[in-house]
Amino acid sequence: MKFILAKKESMTRLFGEDGRARAGTLLKVDPVVVTQVKTAEGKDGYAAVQLGIGKRKTKNISKAVLGHTKGSGYEAIREFRLDGGPDAQMVGGPTEASAPEVGGTIDISIFKIGDVVNISGLTKGKGFAGVVKRHGFHGGPRTHGQKHSEREPGSIGGSSGRAGGRVAKGMRMAGRMGHDRVTVKNLKVLAIDAETGEMVVSGAVPGRRGTILEVVSSK
Repeated sequence: MKFILAKKESMTRLFGEDGRARAGTLLKVDPVVVTQVKTAEGKDGYAAVQLGIGKRKTKNISKAVLGHTKGSGYEAIREFRLDGGPDAQMVGGPTEASAPEVGGTIDISIFKIGDVVNISGLTKGKGFAGVVKRHGFHGGPRTHGQKHSEREPGSIGGSSGRAGGRVAKGMRMAGRMGHDRVTVKNLKVLAIDAETGEMVVSGAVPGRRGTILEVVSSK
């Protein structure tokens, strides 16, 4: 069972022994604190571990969260399922017996070079976007009498369409773009520096610089 929280730093590249360059992402991994351990026999009814990362001013945290964390101002709290729940395949099938204790810490030393991990996080938020940017629509014609409809979506069904006088569910229209939870699977750990708490994983991961990511062993 291996899981930890990390912050995305930047993209980089590493050269292997064969001289070939490999794209990677640099992650900052500070020790995380175990804030809660849930068990199937407890009131929650499932096994999980909650981890807290970073520091945040207590005035910006709700009283409910402060009470839950005994007054500690964590920047973020994430939960990892340990039983057969919806995230069990992501966690890699650990058991309750191997769960850490509340107040304990987990650091980068649990991973080693060559480990294969799954990384989850929120993608960059792009704000409100039109259909051309959000869905790749071609827009209207650039000539033949049109004037202001180059980037408009066009017809969305109308009163006599298949939806029967309403907008069909799932219709591609303008709206908020990005800020979606994405999981990138089977990334390899290329380098680890235990002194600085940094690690490099292959490929790209979701989010901007500073995005908090969930790093979980894939096996």
